[in-house]
Amino acid sequence: MPAFALAHLRTPQINDDIIEYLERIQATLEPYQGRFRVHGPTVEVIEGEWPGSLVIIEFPDTERARSWYASPAYQEILPLRLRHIEGSAIIVDGVAEDYDPARRAAHFREAVQLLAD
Repeated sequence: MPAFALAHLRTPQINDDIIEYLERIQATLEPYQGRFRVHGPTVEVIEGEWPGSLVIIEFPDTERARSWYASPAYQEILPLRLRHIEGSAIIVDGVAEDYDPARRAAHFREAVQLLAD
């Protein structure tokens, strides 16, 4: 299953450190087969609030996403971003190609029914 590294960057800005970070990040992703899927566009907020921008990087699996983040190459450039941009980052599993939310709902319905009995 694919995994994704997501970053909600609440105070995006451009300066020399951020430019260097951007110049170097792709090389840190390549050994782990990471690929940018979303990279900092202006978001259209349709519910709630969303200050800042969004980054989504796809990996073949969670292990490679975690290994990339912990890698010496990425840890070397991470302070370039952290010094200048407030944000949050997570790693999350994606869903299988055949994912069906109705199957998940059926599982939840069964669990609720068991609790009710």
